[in-house]
Amino acid sequence: MNKVVLFLMAVVATLSVEAQLNTPAPSPASKVIQTVGLTEVTVDYSRPSMRGRTVFGDLVPYDKLWRTGANAYTTIDFNTDVTIAGTPVSAGTYAIFSKPGKEQWEVFFYTDHKGSGTPNPWEAEKVAAKATVPVQNMEMPVETFTITIDELSSNGAHLGILWENAYVAVPFGVPTDATVMKSIDKIMAGPGAGDYYAAAVYYASEGKDINKAKEWMDKAMSMTEKPAFWQLRQQSLILAKAGDKKGAVAAAKKSLTAAEAAGNADYVKMNKDSLKEWGAM
Repeated sequence: MNKVVLFLMAVVATLSVEAQLNTPAPSPASKVIQTVGLTEVTVDYSRPSMRGRTVFGDLVPYDKLWRTGANAYTTIDFNTDVTIAGTPVSAGTYAIFSKPGKEQWEVFFYTDHKGSGTPNPWEAEKVAAKATVPVQNMEMPVETFTITIDELSSNGAHLGILWENAYVAVPFGVPTDATVMKSIDKIMAGPGAGDYYAAAVYYASEGKDINKAKEWMDKAMSMTEKPAFWQLRQQSLILAKAGDKKGAVAAAKKSLTAAEAAGNADYVKMNKDSLKEWGAM
């Protein structure tokens, strides 16, 4: 094959690539992100339109499993545990399938959330929650399939599904009250050992009030049943900065012993270096 033929083939290939059309999808992708209380809810789905067709009972048959949208699975993601129609559901992503009926729908939240169409075979054990909800008829038709998150409150909302003249709403609850009460109880009880430790290390590393850092580290250690070698290491450094060499040496020796027991060579070396620096080895 000569060079001229190869050149012509390359030109044709280039023109073929450039001639490819970029056209809109018949059922464009959409994303709904909504914070409900303290929970972030994300819905990813595709939106088919009626285009003069009869939807329910024809395009979407009654009492048959439907993917609840178009293209890839419609999914919903919760970043906390929730309840759906009273059923506890763990944080994570779920596919939404449904069986539309004239009077009511069955809506399923399915753990296998990657794919298109409907699962074949359908595996009942993968249904994390199921809701049976009534159909509300709307006077004005909705041309394009729509999913909403409605009726927002601090402790829940409704997952709304609208198309043609049908609207269904699946109630779900979020653990806002439990989360807030836990936070209140923790804050009202005062800082924990980890809070004091983190504050002390920050103060020391940023060159702030070293005496305050020492005070907080003392509190952290007094609240910790068995301090780890890295905690004792930080305590020794803070004590040394605060001018308490005796206390620094004692903490470093404890850290060294614990680091040796844990087999952590890095902390063994760091503690030995500090003890030499402080004249204790």
